[in-house]
Amino acid sequence: MPNFKKITHVIYDLDGLLLDTEPLHARVNQIVAHRYGKTIEHSLSCKVRGRKSHDSAKLLIQELDLSLSVEEFLKQKDAIIYELYPHVLPLDGAVHLTQHLAFHNIPQAVATSSGTRPFTAKTQSHQGWFSVFQEIVRGDDPELKNGKPAPDIFLLVAQRLGAKPENCLVFEDALAGVSAAKVAGMSVVAVPASDMDQSLYKEADQILNSLSEFQPELWQLPKF
Repeated sequence: MPNFKKITHVIYDLDGLLLDTEPLHARVNQIVAHRYGKTIEHSLSCKVRGRKSHDSAKLLIQELDLSLSVEEFLKQKDAIIYELYPHVLPLDGAVHLTQHLAFHNIPQAVATSSGTRPFTAKTQSHQGWFSVFQEIVRGDDPELKNGKPAPDIFLLVAQRLGAKPENCLVFEDALAGVSAAKVAGMSVVAVPASDMDQSLYKEADQILNSLSEFQPELWQLPKF
């Protein structure tokens, strides 16, 4: 049995971890890039995952040498994606795990690069479920200085939960998020998308194919 640290608080990423939004982002980014005769390769698509929308757009513009500003890119993207956000579904095991830990009074939080407007759009169909989280820190939080892969968002969540970083377990799908959580001094369970190379997630303490595979007792959390 793995010798993992005792966990008292659990923190989740949002996109691609709790909600199945990453294929949506990839598809819409591709639509915008195609308007300028560019194609986003899989490796670049993976690189932008988990970052703030502004940072992702900036990276895409630089890598593809697009002749438009970050604001213009995001305006075009938002015109498409906000129509689709209300229909995103939870990923496998997400509701079961979070509700199980809530039942056992384990403090939980969300640490997302999404700003308030997109977060609201993505979660509007899941209000009951998201009430289980004690804290939700978004990418446009006034106290947040730097986005992932900087550790700021996870340290801010821990501070608001009154938790020690070493007792926090983070669930992440993106490499930027895994790096951010490790720099914050937290344990990390990576749940990469099926199209990601799991060998890239060397920093993670554990790698799962989906949240439904998670065994809470390995982290001294209440067993299912």
